[in-house]
Amino acid sequence: MKKSSTLTTTTSMPTSPTLSAQTLSASKMSLSSSRSGRSSCQSHGPIRPGSGCVDAIKAKRDEIEIDSILEKAKFYTSVCLGTTAILSVFTFLFLIPFVVDPAISTIIADYDPVPVTCVVIDHIYAEGIKNCTWSSCREGCTSSLTKCHQLFVNYTRIPYSEWERNPRDLERVKWDVSYTKFLINSEGCGYPPTTNCSVFARQYGFSHIGEPFPCYYSRAYPQVVIGRYSWENNLYHLVLSLIIPNVLFAISIGVLSYWYCPCCEKACNKSSRVYAEKFPTKEEIVNCMKCNMEKSLTLKVY
Repeated sequence: MKKSSTLTTTTSMPTSPTLSAQTLSASKMSLSSSRSGRSSCQSHGPIRPGSGCVDAIKAKRDEIEIDSILEKAKFYTSVCLGTTAILSVFTFLFLIPFVVDPAISTIIADYDPVPVTCVVIDHIYAEGIKNCTWSSCREGCTSSLTKCHQLFVNYTRIPYSEWERNPRDLERVKWDVSYTKFLINSEGCGYPPTTNCSVFARQYGFSHIGEPFPCYYSRAYPQVVIGRYSWENNLYHLVLSLIIPNVLFAISIGVLSYWYCPCCEKACNKSSRVYAEKFPTKEEIVNCMKCNMEKSLTLKVY
């Protein structure tokens, strides 16, 4: 029994070296394949400073750094553009009641740009909401009226410049419109510091009743008379309030859509070829078939 056991052990020992050799050869093949799959720089020997491999690695690193910087710049630019678009919308909504609507109403009223001659004939100062149904001047177009100055004027269409050169007797002047409301501007309201109702009342009020001064009347509504008017300023503010927010919104949305909308990117990068040119010609098909036949023959040979 003992001899048989020794024989079995001796016969089983030679098999293990053959298995280890196979595994060793397989590992060598895998190692050589992994090494061959590496870059050509490593396969040709050790990397030395100043060689082309080092330059290629540095160029690759620089390219990666540039790509990361561009990605960060694109991200922050996108944030700024989105914020600009949102602020443009809110700014335009804010400007509609305060700039756009008054400017349009001023254009519709069609005020005469040449100032005519007005005379204040009555000034009423009232307090309380019931007594202040209207006001010649109001600080804040949305505030409630608790104190008000109500001025009434007569005006003639004689230009004020002509009146200054040749003054008339007020009792003999034929007024075009008598005892009409006088407003500080087309809306009758404004915001400090451009609108100060106390200064307005002192300028045209009690102490100046009966004194001629320049004013502007509406050719569309002759009963409307105002103290301040400028066609250039009115048009300037209207154009700015319409163009600036809308242009900023359009540019921001356009750039963001080009960057992040797949449909816009496809439309911008659309090929100029016609529909028929997108299909291969007969010559291209024949050449392709020949290439495929040659490839199949070479595969059969191998």
